[in-house]
Amino acid sequence: MAAAAASSGMMFSSATSDGCSRGLQRVSSITVLRLGLTRSAAVFSRTRTINIQVRTSISGRSSSSSVITAATATEASGKVIDGKSVAKQIREEIATEISRMKASTGVVPGLAVILVGDRKDSATYVRNKKKACESVGIESYEVHLAEDSSEKEVLQHIKGFNDDPSVNGILVQLPLPSHMNEQNVLNAVCIDKDVDGFNPLNIGLLAMRDREPLFVPCTPKGCIELLHRYGVPIKGKRAVVIGRSNIVGMPAALLLQREDATVSLVHSRTKNPEEITRQADIVISAVGKPNMVRGSWIKPGAVVIDVGINPVEDAKSPRGYRLVGDVCFEEASKIASAITPVPGGVGPMTIAILLSNTLVAAKRAHNFK
Repeated sequence: MAAAAASSGMMFSSATSDGCSRGLQRVSSITVLRLGLTRSAAVFSRTRTINIQVRTSISGRSSSSSVITAATATEASGKVIDGKSVAKQIREEIATEISRMKASTGVVPGLAVILVGDRKDSATYVRNKKKACESVGIESYEVHLAEDSSEKEVLQHIKGFNDDPSVNGILVQLPLPSHMNEQNVLNAVCIDKDVDGFNPLNIGLLAMRDREPLFVPCTPKGCIELLHRYGVPIKGKRAVVIGRSNIVGMPAALLLQREDATVSLVHSRTKNPEEITRQADIVISAVGKPNMVRGSWIKPGAVVIDVGINPVEDAKSPRGYRLVGDVCFEEASKIASAITPVPGGVGPMTIAILLSNTLVAAKRAHNFK
C-alpha cells in the first residue's frame, strides 16, 4: 500500500522525520496486557487499562470468549491500536467459517494473484498473501509474469481465472509496469471475483446510499474494522481523510460517510490542511509521506489511523532503513486517545480483509450461509 498511498501524497508540503526518530521505538516500550473483551466501559477514557468492545463481523456470529492484545494507556500517551492482534482474530474467524463450509459443501475458497515484474516490495506482498491463505485454508493460485510481458498476456490470465470455478477471488498486484493500462487490467476482473473492490461498479455502489457493493477495498475496510473492534464511535463524529487515492482515500471517506460521520478530504490542493485536520475526532492518513502529520495537526483525544508505510534511512537498521507512517507517532501519540503503529497497525488488516472478501465471494458463489 505504500506505493498506492505515495501517489496521492507527493505534492503535499514536505515533512521530515526529524523529531520522530524514536516514534517506532515508543511502541515497544508501552506495556502490553492480555485483556478479556467486554461490552461495557468507555473505551477511550484515559485510565491505565482498556475494556474493549468488539463486534464480530466476519462470520456473522458473536464471540464472547475472544481475547485480543491491547496496550495500556498512560496520561501521557494514547492507546496503541493493535492491528496485528485484530487481524489474527479475524483470520481465526475466517478459518472457522472455511472449515464449516468445507464440511458442509466440500468447497474450499480459492484466491488467484497475478504478479508482473520483479519489484521486491510487490513480491513480498504476494508472498505474505500466500502464507495468509495457507493459514486459514484458502487455496492459493499464483501467476508471475516478466516485466516486459504484454497487457494481452495479463488479460488472458485474468480471463482464465474468471472462467475457473475453483477461483473465487482475483487480485492483480499493483503497481503494474508503465506500458500497461491499469484501468483496462482491473476492469477485466469479473466483478463477482473483484475481492480488491476496485471495479468501478463496486466503487459506484459504495458511493450510493441504500446500495451495497459486492466488495469494499481491503485497506479502507480494514481501517473501519479497527474502529469497530476498538469500540470507536463514528456516527455523528467529524472525520478527516488525508489523501484521495482510488485505493484508500476516496473509499475510506465513503465508508465513513456511510457510518454517518461528517467527512472532510484533505489533499494536495487543500488550503490549511493542519487546521482542517485538527477539527477531526477521527483521522485516517493515506498519503505516503513520512511523518507529514505532526502532533500539532491532531485534536486532543482524536483517534488516528495511519495507513502510510514509508521507508526512511536508518544506519542502525540491518536493512539500512526502517518503516514509519504518515503520522509522527512520537508527537501524535501524546495527543491522540488512540493511534495505530507502523508497522503493526493497518498493514495486517489489509490482508485479513482480503481473506474475508475471498470467503464472502466463495459463500456467494455457492449460496452458502
